[in-house]
Amino acid sequence: MSLPHLTPIVLLSFSNIFMTFAWYGHLKFGSRPLLLIILVSWGIAFVEYCFAVPANRYGHAVYSAAELKTIQEVITLSVFAVFSVTYLGEQITLNHAMGFMFICLGAFFIFKGPLG
Repeated sequence: MSLPHLTPIVLLSFSNIFMTFAWYGHLKFGSRPLLLIILVSWGIAFVEYCFAVPANRYGHAVYSAAELKTIQEVITLSVFAVFSVTYLGEQITLNHAMGFMFICLGAFFIFKGPLG
C-alpha cells in the first residue's frame, strides 16, 4: 500500500481514538457536571477534527468519498470495540460481533464487491 493510500488510514485511526474518547470516555465519570463533560468532550473533539479533516482532504486524492466514509466506519468500529472492552470494561457479545461483521461485509462490497 502506497503512502497516499496509507496516510488517510493512519490519520483516521488517530482521529477515531480521540472521537471515541470525546463521545464515550465520559461514561466513567457519571457524577461530573454535564456542562463540564460537554466542554471537555468538545476540546477532545477539536483534536479529533485536526486529524479527520486532513485525512479526508488527503484521502480524497486516492479514495472516493464513499470509500473514505467506509474506511472511517470500519476504523470506528475497531477502535470502539477495543475501547469498550479495555476502558469501559464491557463485553463484546455475539450479537455485536455479528453486527460488526455485517458492516465489514458492506465495506467489502464498497471496495471489492462483484456488483461494481
